[in-house]
Amino acid sequence: MSISLRRARTIIRKTLDKGREMELKPLSVVVLDAGGHVQAFEREDGASVGRFGIAHGKAYGSVMLGLAGTAQKARADQQAYFMAAVNGVYGGQLVPVPGGILIRDKKGVVIGAVGVTGDTSENDVEAGMAGIEAAGLTGEP
Repeated sequence: MSISLRRARTIIRKTLDKGREMELKPLSVVVLDAGGHVQAFEREDGASVGRFGIAHGKAYGSVMLGLAGTAQKARADQQAYFMAAVNGVYGGQLVPVPGGILIRDKKGVVIGAVGVTGDTSENDVEAGMAGIEAAGLTGEP
């Protein structure tokens, strides 16, 4: 299974809806497929232009390492040298903090990731999880 454009758009729309419901700062959301390729991206009005890179880095690290952002941050806290080395392998594209959420299908297979940025990492995760669940998929924050 892969993430269709329709599902990617649902994830983004519902993530942004949740962000507005929670009265978060303007969010940016990217959905990547299992190969790390962008399926869809949106940046809310008022979000800084550099947010694509942050959202992408959160999601990209999740897909490439098979570790959600929360696990990446824990690993970085314990082994900063390892995460720095891995980030070098991927050309500095990883942002190892919460807000990178693995997407799993009904069988538990990783089919992509969502990267959410704009508010606190914890709020980014909550909004992203709402989007993933609305699309009928399972998120791993």
